Amino acid sequence: MRHRPVLVVLCCLCVAAPVVAATAPPGSAAATSAAPDDPANPCVGTMSSPAEGITVVSVQGMRFGDDGGKRTARLVALGPRGQIEWVHQRDGVTWSYDVDPLEDGTLFVTATQSRPGDKPGQTLFYKLDPETGETVWSETAPFVDTHDADLLSDEEILVANMRATQNVSGNRDRLLVYNRTSDEITWQWQFRDHYDRDADIGGNYSHDWTHVNDVDAVNDTHYLASPRNFDMVVMVNRTSGEVEWELGEPNSDDVMLKQHNPVYYESENGTPTVLVADSENNRVVEYARRDGDWERTWRVGNRSSLSWPRDADRLPNGNTLVGDSSNNRVLEVTPEGEVVWEVYTPWLVYDVERVEYGDEAGGPTIADQNATGNATLHGDADFDATRQEECVAHIENATAFEDLGDDGDGGIVGDLFGGNDDGSDGTDGAGDDSEDGSDSGVGSDALGPVPFVGAVLAILAVAAGIAYRRRGA
Repeated sequence: MRHRPVLVVLCCLCVAAPVVAATAPPGSAAATSAAPDDPANPCVGTMSSPAEGITVVSVQGMRFGDDGGKRTARLVALGPRGQIEWVHQRDGVTWSYDVDPLEDGTLFVTATQSRPGDKPGQTLFYKLDPETGETVWSETAPFVDTHDADLLSDEEILVANMRATQNVSGNRDRLLVYNRTSDEITWQWQFRDHYDRDADIGGNYSHDWTHVNDVDAVNDTHYLASPRNFDMVVMVNRTSGEVEWELGEPNSDDVMLKQHNPVYYESENGTPTVLVADSENNRVVEYARRDGDWERTWRVGNRSSLSWPRDADRLPNGNTLVGDSSNNRVLEVTPEGEVVWEVYTPWLVYDVERVEYGDEAGGPTIADQNATGNATLHGDADFDATRQEECVAHIENATAFEDLGDDGDGGIVGDLFGGNDDGSDGTDGAGDDSEDGSDSGVGSDALGPVPFVGAVLAILAVAAGIAYRRRGA
């Protein structure tokens, strides 16, 4: 881990004081102050306790309501107290979806990239090293707008293949395993073999029937899938090809409605349990399967407190990490519904992961915490549009400068990963959040002319930093 000497910080303050104030190292007032009205970081809401390590948020860049429209898709990494660690934008990516922390410290990312001629976006898989900002590998796959995938090995990818109607007869929505090295599909399971298109289930059969937006490898033989348009979660046995159980009911909003990102857990006594973002019911719910029937054991949120949540993970401390999509924020919520950690990342959150715990953190079930029931969400800051605009400006400002150094939390503060040399995000027709209609430039040009004295101070600071590191500090 790199250490930042005091002189380097002083030098950066001389050259770009506003940015360093927003991303100062731990121990400074800017980093440790966590009050919602902290002017150094307008993105931080409630902050009762710091998080464990880095939280990565997949931001789709779509704003609803006044001044709505497409903005830049990106990944934003947040430190324990909500400080921006790094921002990643990739050329050509129009929609950012799933992001999975891997054991080797990299991130596996699923996204959609633009294609010329207004054709449906192709799926892009890539492995990102957040320490360097480098892409370890990337693969463009022949699937349309994939929302979720799991990396089974460095070659095999488990894919939730939605909108599989291009150049085929009928609908081919399916789960599949794709070998990125051989460019072959080595296993597949099609929904039409198990569900009747004439049973008034799902969406338009010739366009978007299942909208299967999530698939998780529970183990080597069982895959959990979320056909969103079916209002169900299903467990598929890869070996037998059978659906072992279903949670939910088609065309009924009682159990769930257009859900996202279900996670499978087992309680201490082995009870199958599913935590799911019940998106269009504007809540997060948990169900336990007992004697062959599903029982709702927990609910938090409603239409007045959450807006289209699309991700929920149980943390080892028993709290739940929630991506509150249309409210443009990430929440950590206790079983009683109290918000203890809240950070805004406009616009339109999709996926959120606490990197410390890997893909889909495996915390205790609600039943194991003796916390069953309906919880009322409370304690959040609930930022208005003005405050969220300030947060957008803060994130844009953080992308305008590169290599300000490591703040000790595992990310490179202020680094903009990816993007074109001119600072744009490379998307077709996609706007952004800056006033002049383009992303901020990266590198020395963004700072403007640097006074001679500042340059001398910078040289001295670098020299001092080298000496500092050589002393083994």
